[in-house]
Amino acid sequence: MEWLSFGLLSPANAGIVDFSSYLLGTLFVILLPGPNSLYVLTIALEKGWRFGAWGALGVFVGDSLLMIAVALGAASLLMSSPMVFSFVRTLGAVYLAWMGFGLLRNGQQRWLMKQGAKPPEIQMRLMQLHPLFAALTLSLTNPKAIFFFIAFFSQFIRPDFESPTHTFFYLAIVLQMMSMAYLASLIFVGQIFLKFFQHQPRLASALWMFAGILFIGFAFRLLLA
Repeated sequence: MEWLSFGLLSPANAGIVDFSSYLLGTLFVILLPGPNSLYVLTIALEKGWRFGAWGALGVFVGDSLLMIAVALGAASLLMSSPMVFSFVRTLGAVYLAWMGFGLLRNGQQRWLMKQGAKPPEIQMRLMQLHPLFAALTLSLTNPKAIFFFIAFFSQFIRPDFESPTHTFFYLAIVLQMMSMAYLASLIFVGQIFLKFFQHQPRLASALWMFAGILFIGFAFRLLLA
């Protein structure tokens, strides 16, 4: 069975063009700030590495589902139906804005909250969201990601390769491995600074407000792109 051959683990034998450029491009894409990585870092800073790990798992599952959807032709449906694309995009923007306003209000209320006071209601509502569900929803409500995967991956797939699906999944697995390594480093950073922010409530409040503003910005960018 040729598809089980270890030779296909080689990028050249998997139909990949210029694998080194793909790795470099993937690195830059992953390092660009986005709602997924920002959420994982924020939840890890607020509640510790376990919650950050759940968030990273949500990102992994969501991105994997999007990549599988691309392979199954979901992109064709979005391109052929502007109404469906617009609905998904609007849903994603509303969700991002809702999280952003929640983070912003939480930061503002924490800034004004006295030492030992009860956490603000908005924080309690946000913290009730399971990080797996929150991160998974962030991934699945971004239809632009589907077109990104198509545009980015297609540059590195050899057109005459007999099994382009194999090449696509090869590239997807590499991206996911690099993405998970990056999210793991964010969780590690969050764990290091967790106690610091617990003893610096004003800085923690500023972090939440900054994260909220960025999420609202992501929402506008998704709508206007």
